[in-house]
Amino acid sequence: MLQQLLSSTVATFIALFPIANPVGAIPIFYSMTATDTKAYRSKQARQTAINVVLVLVVFLLIGKLILSFFGISLGILQIAGGLIVAHTAWEMVTSRQRLTDAEHQEAVDKEDISFTPMAVPLVSGPGAIGVIISFSERSQGWMSYCGCLLGIVVFGLSLYLSLKLGEPLIQRMGQNGVGALNRVFGFFILGIAVQLIADGIVAFIQQSIPSLLH
Repeated sequence: MLQQLLSSTVATFIALFPIANPVGAIPIFYSMTATDTKAYRSKQARQTAINVVLVLVVFLLIGKLILSFFGISLGILQIAGGLIVAHTAWEMVTSRQRLTDAEHQEAVDKEDISFTPMAVPLVSGPGAIGVIISFSERSQGWMSYCGCLLGIVVFGLSLYLSLKLGEPLIQRMGQNGVGALNRVFGFFILGIAVQLIADGIVAFIQQSIPSLLH
């Protein structure tokens, strides 16, 4: 049981980290909090991490209900999630902004950016939510759920540390270095997207063939 808990935790964290990309959120976070005090920036980092964890936990708990309510199979969800993740990855590889200029300016003027746009849609966006719903659908037993929950919490901690300690990283790497790192992440995320789509197609075919034979 302990091994199942550990494997679920690690699998959830590994699946979330490249897609939610806390490292890529660092320059956006610091550009939107450039005029704030260090204490307030730290508070925003902590609240952003908490909001991300809450959003993902909610979708972990109600994931199966969402699929059942809308009549969506896991295979279809994986294909849709893969397409969204691929779009995000392509934006990272081509260095397109994750927020439009208007959205960025609105965020700069906001007093609290921890829920929008930081938690939603930047970090816990459609790709991350889709991954968590797929984990919810595949989880068997409370130990698997606890592992997924723990993986989300560990990811939230990594996000907090990234935002809290990211300023020296930005200063040392510079915008070019951060951009290069984002493109590397984007390449690997694009690979994850292709894998999600391939798994979804296989799952859809396996589910559909029995009905087609009848």
